[in-house]
Amino acid sequence: MKRIILGTLFIFAIALLNGCGSRTITRVDPSEVIDLSGRWNDTDSRLVSEAMIADMLTSAWTSEYTRVHDKRPVVVVGLVDNKSHEHIGTETFIKDIEQAIVKDGSARLVVAGAKRDELRKEKADQQNYTSPETMKKWGRELGADFMLQGTINSTVDEYKRDKVVSYQIDLQLTNIETNEVVWIGDKKIKKKVRDNVF
Repeated sequence: MKRIILGTLFIFAIALLNGCGSRTITRVDPSEVIDLSGRWNDTDSRLVSEAMIADMLTSAWTSEYTRVHDKRPVVVVGLVDNKSHEHIGTETFIKDIEQAIVKDGSARLVVAGAKRDELRKEKADQQNYTSPETMKKWGRELGADFMLQGTINSTVDEYKRDKVVSYQIDLQLTNIETNEVVWIGDKKIKKKVRDNVF
């Protein structure tokens, strides 16, 4: 009986010590690369979007479009489907793509989806509540020439304590009027993760 009581007290003491742990939080520069889990993260999103948009906007279609039409192409970013094995917030990735397009300046960007609907609702409200001098008119939206869409896929190769996670990001730019695909790009990321046992 004495052994059971001592064993129970010992387990209780260990549980108490584990429960009294503390957490340290340190603010870091948002551009600092931190990869704790080996999963897709903000650094992957930023680096992939910057590299792919740089490639897209320096491809032959851009200069050809500008030469023929004498203006910058207008791009809308559509859906990026997450077909990977993990949850990836594609909205953040789409925002990084849009930011890269705007920063480059070779193409113009228009909003899509819910953001466009919100702008149209605001325009509708202005028809009733805004002075005629400042009211925004219907039918003045900039129509997109091209739509950018894509997918994120992944594979996991795992053996004992080692794991290799590979991501493939595919983007495709399509002429909205003709459905002609003018650019296809892909980017791969591979991460090796080892679970150390102490």
